[in-house]
Amino acid sequence: MSTQRTALIVGAGPAGLTAAHELATRTDIKPIVFEADSQVGGISKTVNYKGNRIDIGGHRFFSKSDRVMDWWAQMLPLEAAGEGQGAITISYQNKQREVTAGTGADPDVTDEVMLVRGRVSRILFGRKFYSYPIKFSRQTFGNLGVGTTAKIMGSYARARLMPIRPEVTLRDYIINRFGKTLYETFFKNYTEKVWGVPCEDIPSDWGAQRIKGVSISALLKHVLKKLRPGGAGDVSQKDTETSLIERFLYPKHGPGQLWEIVARKVEAAGGTVHLNTRVTAVHHDGSHISAVDVVHADGREERVEGDMVFSSMPVQELITGWQPAAPVEVTEVSDGLTYRDFITVGVLLSRLTLGGGCTAKNLYDTVPDNWIYVQEPDVKVGRLQIFNNWSPYLVADPDTIWIGLEYFVNEADDFWNMADADMIAFAKKELEKLGVADPADALDAVVVRTKKAYPAYFGTYDKFDTVREYVSQFDNLYCVGRNGMHRYNNQDHSILTAMVAVDGIEAGRDLRDQMWEINTEEDYHESK
Repeated sequence: MSTQRTALIVGAGPAGLTAAHELATRTDIKPIVFEADSQVGGISKTVNYKGNRIDIGGHRFFSKSDRVMDWWAQMLPLEAAGEGQGAITISYQNKQREVTAGTGADPDVTDEVMLVRGRVSRILFGRKFYSYPIKFSRQTFGNLGVGTTAKIMGSYARARLMPIRPEVTLRDYIINRFGKTLYETFFKNYTEKVWGVPCEDIPSDWGAQRIKGVSISALLKHVLKKLRPGGAGDVSQKDTETSLIERFLYPKHGPGQLWEIVARKVEAAGGTVHLNTRVTAVHHDGSHISAVDVVHADGREERVEGDMVFSSMPVQELITGWQPAAPVEVTEVSDGLTYRDFITVGVLLSRLTLGGGCTAKNLYDTVPDNWIYVQEPDVKVGRLQIFNNWSPYLVADPDTIWIGLEYFVNEADDFWNMADADMIAFAKKELEKLGVADPADALDAVVVRTKKAYPAYFGTYDKFDTVREYVSQFDNLYCVGRNGMHRYNNQDHSILTAMVAVDGIEAGRDLRDQMWEINTEEDYHESK
């Protein structure tokens, strides 16, 4: 009989697959991954529609963690520098790696390559473009006008002199860093569109995670830094605030491509990945988990025993499947956790009317954005992705423009349950209303729904420690990733939670408290 230990991994997103890869390559533990979807990647998957690929939410590959940057580089080689581009330098800890013209992977020849992309994102407000993050430029002040600009400056001065104390809500957090006028102009409507609740109902914790370090003073420092020799920085940009990153790495065929490669590496190292397999129950004795129940695509039910469990499934679903049931106080908190669901409507176009009009041939010169934040209150769409600008290889026909309209919804909403044809018609009307595209120029379209894309920081979240303390009692349970920890982690944070968990297993130490500290500090607990 085999005595090899096994790890049952729930979810084949960034956290689950990273855990599987690290276990398979660094330990003698066999990972067995269960994924309910038909493909790997979680919300970092890439949806392929007739050769046109959709990146769910847009995923830039950068991190302040050298370890994550190095890990990505091991999975996909960096592209060669372009003609006349000179060297592309990426820094890792105390070493630098250069890719110069004529070396590295050629994306026109090989599929497995990591591109180096420039980041351009803007805000669409009042049918005018503003840089994101807001820049102190002639265009910004010209769009705002003298009166609004004066109000912004005065409001910012008041916020600095008389900050809101205590800082309880997201509204307080943003006003203290940008002033009330900028908050009402560029933050309030969009944030409430994303979360579906007033900013007063969202705790300041969300701002501390998602926009930490970003403020008017941070913007000024960033401008001054760029004016110094060599200030443009390298791709890793460790000392640059997350929202100010200007270059990033990106897989040729989108983020899901990298996770498909990781899944193959897991299986090559002896692990297994089961798709279309949903975990429905978790069996335990009060301090130790012994097995999980799964349902396969054909309806077959199976109980699988294991030595440890990594869970990246939504906390709510984890506790619901607890056998025996969790205490009432834990279940009540779990049941009260809320999520925001996500819809992408992909629309294939022959041309845009945005920016004065363009075709695919002059798209980047006219509309260079990776994505556009839609602050307009008269439409439902929250963000526009222009997939050609993420990677030209995401688009099947290079003479077409492939965009994604992103809607933030709840699964119970009428909009979520709208027929695909009606939703596509709605999206086309919004493109026309915004002046982005003429519906007559739409060649094709598809709807992609993503459940529980964003764990929310309201509902019973203020009591979440009750759940965290309870699951921590189980010595062989590792909650990892965005939904596994009910934390709005970026992709690199999710990867790090899995890495730290395996570090502890390999060293025979319990490092789960360190896992929970990831994405709570400015530098992801990586020393400068």
